[in-house]
Amino acid sequence: METVHVSIDLPRGVLSALRQDPDNFVREMRLAAAVKWYEMRMVAQTKAAEIAGVSRGEFLTALQRFGVSPFQYDADEIVEEVEHG
Repeated sequence: METVHVSIDLPRGVLSALRQDPDNFVREMRLAAAVKWYEMRMVAQTKAAEIAGVSRGEFLTALQRFGVSPFQYDADEIVEEVEHG
């Protein structure tokens, strides 16, 4: 998979306020973004899991943690899931 590097600037105290180290913060931010984009129907589950860097099963667990229903499918997404699993 080809990747792109993205950099953001945050206020100095953000990581300490969240009690997270930089690596964990990046993982959580990727997961939160993927969950939100899935909830907004911008991406399918498989793509959201890829964005988050987790397996589909781990992504489903994250959806539960964030209180988001795993059933966000429309007809085209169901066909895509059946064809590409």
